[in-house]
This record gives sequence, C-alpha cells and structure tokens, in this order.
Amino acid sequence: MEIPVWQYVLSMGGYTALLILIVHFMRKHYKISNWIWIGALFTFPLWLRNIEGWFRVFKTLSILLPIILFGLARTSNYEDRKGKGWEFLQKGWVMWTLYGVLLLNIMEATIKDYQLGNMMNVVCGVVLCITAPFPTKYWKIYKGKSSDVIAYTTIGWNFLYTTWNGCFVYGETGAYFAASLCIIFAAEIYPLVKRRPELYIMARVYTLATHLLIRACFGDLFPSLMDASSWHNAEVLKYWGIINAIVCVPYAFWYTWQLHTGKAERTFKRLKNNEIPLQG
Repeated sequence: MEIPVWQYVLSMGGYTALLILIVHFMRKHYKISNWIWIGALFTFPLWLRNIEGWFRVFKTLSILLPIILFGLARTSNYEDRKGKGWEFLQKGWVMWTLYGVLLLNIMEATIKDYQLGNMMNVVCGVVLCITAPFPTKYWKIYKGKSSDVIAYTTIGWNFLYTTWNGCFVYGETGAYFAASLCIIFAAEIYPLVKRRPELYIMARVYTLATHLLIRACFGDLFPSLMDASSWHNAEVLKYWGIINAIVCVPYAFWYTWQLHTGKAERTFKRLKNNEIPLQG
C-alpha cells in the first residue's frame, strides 16, 4: 500500500525531533545514559529475530560497545574519578579508540559501497577517513558542564559525512532509507542549532546507536511507518556518488593546505586571533 505524503512528513519529522531530544538528553545526563546503553546489550536475543546478516549484527555491536566506553570515559573525566580503572579511562588511549571506531564505521560502509558498485562514493569515504580529526590533538573530553566529547571536525567535513552517508544508505537500505535520513539530519541539525560543529561526532554516535538499537529490537517498525522502497533510482545513486567524489576533492586539498601552512590549529578549532589553542 502506498504511503501518503502526510505520513512521511509526520513520521520523519517526529522521528528526527525525537532523535535530537535524545541527543540532548544523553549529552546532559551522562550517568543515566551509561545505564541505558549497558542495559541495551541485554536486548541481544531480540536482534537475532529482527536483523539478518553479518553487517547488521556487527554494525550494532560496533556502536553499542564503544558507546559504553564513551559514557564511562565521560563520567571518569568529568568527575575526576580516582582508582586505577577510572584513571585508565582518563588517558589518551580512549580518544584513539573512539577515533578508530569512527574510521571503522566509515570503512564498514565504504566496503559495502564497494560491494554494491558505488565506486564514486567509495572515494568520498576514503577521503573522510584521511581527513577525520586526529587524536589527541583534535579530540578531548571537556570537563565543563556536560562532559562533552569534543572532536574538532570542520563544517565541511560534517557536510561531506552527511551527504556521503546519505548516498550510502540510499543504495544499501532500501525501505529503511527514510528512517536513515532522520538520523543523518538529526546529527547535522543538533550541532548547527548549538553553533558547535565539534559536537557532530557526539550527536552522530547517539543518533546512530539509538536507531540501530530500535531497528534491532523492533524489526520492521520503520518500513511500516516510512517505507522508502519506491524512492530508489539507479541514476540518482550514480550521480549522487559522482557529486560526492567531486566535492571531496577540493575539501581534501583545503584540509592538506591547512596542515601544511600550520593554520589547522586555528581553522579546525575555529579560534579567533587572540585565543590560545586548547591542548589535547
């Protein structure tokens, strides 16, 4: 049965708004967030009934396990916890691990793009990996009010990730594309509203984890509300990938130039001339 336009507007708009609220809640209430994600692991039996294939199961685990580490590190740093275990979570290896998880998730999708023949989007995925913010210089856990995990991505990188990921899910997810757009838009909108592009990775982590958990636990919920199967068009996928590949080339040159000229310390962190760069 064809879904009316008003249902897409309501379901997609409502889901995007819900995800933005979840990001804000998780960011502000780090302790409750920890318990939610630890408890999420116990839903594993439901996954076996609702998702199929290595990619989906591995994708769900590859985001839930790191998000628990993500939460514990926030707690340890914000509260300056003492003890070997807590102090271990305050060291640089945590930022390197989160960086590795980011690259892993990009490469998972890039490999899938390669298998699907979406070669131009593969180029964009590789550029995103190369130009991702480098730990520990451009990653830190802020010990302020919300214990934010900061990754100094640029506005351009955030946009490239959004359009690259949109193209990937368009070619790979079929009926789930509309729901996937919601998590992409929510992660993009939240940092823009806050005027803090460095919150993009944090927003992306929470929106993706929420979406994958709902999908693993409730199976066909999204296709029943916002089935996007009829949206697929091979020509759109082809040209979307080509545009992404073209756009990422000047960005890669700009990124390299910032590093080469020594401007990266200020441009990536968006500092004014009289501001002192933050370390770590």
